[in-house]
Amino acid sequence: MSIFAVPGAYDRAITVFSPDGRLFQVEYALETVNRGATIIGVTTPEGVVLGAEEQIQSKLQDPTFSWKLYEVDDHIGAAVVGLGSDARILIDQARVHAQSNRLMYDEAIDLEIITKRIGDVNQIYTQHAGVRPFGVSVMFGGVDKTGNRLFSTDPSGSYRSYKAVTIGIGRETVENILTEEYREDMKLEEAIKLVVKCLIEALKARGENPRIKIAVIPSDTKRFRALPDKDIAAYMKDFK
Repeated sequence: MSIFAVPGAYDRAITVFSPDGRLFQVEYALETVNRGATIIGVTTPEGVVLGAEEQIQSKLQDPTFSWKLYEVDDHIGAAVVGLGSDARILIDQARVHAQSNRLMYDEAIDLEIITKRIGDVNQIYTQHAGVRPFGVSVMFGGVDKTGNRLFSTDPSGSYRSYKAVTIGIGRETVENILTEEYREDMKLEEAIKLVVKCLIEALKARGENPRIKIAVIPSDTKRFRALPDKDIAAYMKDFK
């Protein structure tokens, strides 16, 4: 008897749909993302803010090292949630696409184009036997010729554009705050404070000590900039 005739065996291969139209391996990858440390992105007329929870697993770990926020190109940043090793591969792919676009067209790549290409990579790994989906979601934020943009991908290969979005284990807490306090006309400084507040509240809800990273891409400079830990600590004082 084929393994696919056995009830509950539809999660043993990525290429087989269950009778109710589900791809279980993709859903498992999405669950990995949902259980990951929270990330958040917010757009404003003055730029884009990206934030992430980062946990210190050892007292000997370098606290300045960030594994959740990445610079993809001068004008694009990314936040990741899920398996860090999977994220690193997709970030490398995104950087290659960004530099190839500059070499070929002599211009910076648009946010939606780079998001779509990473979504295409994700989708390929849902359609071939012998592979598994990427267990990571990548959030791209930045400034291009269309304006200040924010996109989110998921392991299925789909992507969407947002004004503000959060992914990860603290999503419910953060979404409630964003729904109540986010405004489209926010200043960049206000957006930074909102992101800090959201991440602190998400960590407090789980009884964990706050440790966060923040990056901004201002619309005037169009350059990715990670905030120093001392600046983040100053923002955090307002919410303790």
